[in-house]
Amino acid sequence: MWSRQRGRLKPLCCGVEELRCRRREREAALRKARREQQLVSKRLLRDEALEEAEEGCVAVIFGEAEIQQFLRLAQRGTEEKEREGALVSLRRGLQHPETQQTFIRLEGSIRTLVGLLTSNQALLQLEAARCLHELSHSEQSAVVEACLPATSYLLTYLSGHSSDFIELCLYTLGNLIVESEAVRRQLLPQGIVPALAACIQSPHLTVLEALGYALSQLLQAKEAPEKIIPSASTDSSVLGSTLPQHMLQLLQPGPKLNLGVAVEFAWCLHYIICSQVNNALLITQGALSTLGLLLLDLAGAVQRTEDAGLELLACPVLRCLSNLLTEAAAEAVGGQLQLRDERVVAALFILLQFLLQKQPSLLPEGLWLLNNLTANSPSFCTSLLSLDLIEPLLHLLSVSNVVSVLVLTVLCNVAEKGPAYCQRLWPGPLLSSLLDTLAFSDTEVVGQSLELLQLLFLYQPGAAQAFLQQSGLQALQRHEEVAQLQDRVHALQQTALHG
Repeated sequence: MWSRQRGRLKPLCCGVEELRCRRREREAALRKARREQQLVSKRLLRDEALEEAEEGCVAVIFGEAEIQQFLRLAQRGTEEKEREGALVSLRRGLQHPETQQTFIRLEGSIRTLVGLLTSNQALLQLEAARCLHELSHSEQSAVVEACLPATSYLLTYLSGHSSDFIELCLYTLGNLIVESEAVRRQLLPQGIVPALAACIQSPHLTVLEALGYALSQLLQAKEAPEKIIPSASTDSSVLGSTLPQHMLQLLQPGPKLNLGVAVEFAWCLHYIICSQVNNALLITQGALSTLGLLLLDLAGAVQRTEDAGLELLACPVLRCLSNLLTEAAAEAVGGQLQLRDERVVAALFILLQFLLQKQPSLLPEGLWLLNNLTANSPSFCTSLLSLDLIEPLLHLLSVSNVVSVLVLTVLCNVAEKGPAYCQRLWPGPLLSSLLDTLAFSDTEVVGQSLELLQLLFLYQPGAAQAFLQQSGLQALQRHEEVAQLQDRVHALQQTALHG
């Protein structure tokens, strides 16, 4: 991803620019890695009341004869209850992969199920849809492909009146879309994007959450940047539809914000941003300010409640903000999130402390945002210093090597702003922390520590002398670059003293 050059570095006059360039290269690699991290998954929607009612019924693996019998009864049973009961039994059996495989091998089985799905009897329609939902959750691609004839009908039913039925259709489509390119090829020209855009105006939270799931699955398709997301004059693409504006409305902080819905649509926004198709459009529609306000709201929420679900929303919000801040359009509209710097930095540190307790694996997401905030903004660096947040930042160095590298990168962002910033950084607790990080076995942590030292030696004349006196170079002797580094430390010291 990024490797350190061995041997002597170029003359000092190029040092700061060279360090900045190398950090930007590494940041570009990290951005690429984050863009490629997908959350492909499948959801299984089961009615809790139904599950409780069937608690005593043990699901068994059915053979061809039993499946044929259930399908026959469902089609030609003399009473509706008998027909519905046959589909209920079939649905329970389809929870087993073995029954699923047997079912799709039977000639006409899917056709029969589709026929029941399109019947004029609501209870049979619902049970047939539940059978298809069980099949859609399969990990076997052949089972998913077998559901293809049903997808057009599932799409049509999104414009129905039953919120429960629409929710079931959305989760089923979401499961099928993510795995099958054939399903996507069929549904895109049939208008799945306009159908989803119509659903987003539903007053039912369960429908909105299911819609967010289905849309996020669609946005993770490999062809999404070329065929699904692009802005166009028609509403057949995501950016050409009303979806982005409605998504941002659903992410507006306030009493109407629903955590489950917000999580789903924050991930949708993340996948759109990662496609880099037209992030300038999202920024002009207010994505930065909406996400910035949501960040402040999240920070307040984690102080008021012990809700364990808040980290689920924090992750995509942090990612969205981080990636949008790398866009040129962010600077054009004022990449300061249209908020006071100190509020944003304070909120971010509240979230970092929350994540440290609840989900330490998400700390890099918050630090990546802090890096992007401080990289080109002296005002955010000033906020970091004026709020006395350097010491809390240094406490994170012990969490992991990945976290340590990001903490040190943020400190480099502050140090490269010049002598006034280095004077406030040094020595304080930074000196002893740097001595500790130089003893790390991870070469990337050590390398970032050395870069921070270079900047401090350059802008703070007494830093080199103080560092050499306290360390005695003992920590440095543990690394391969010792000989070159000693020469550079002395050269930097002389330049600082006489330059």
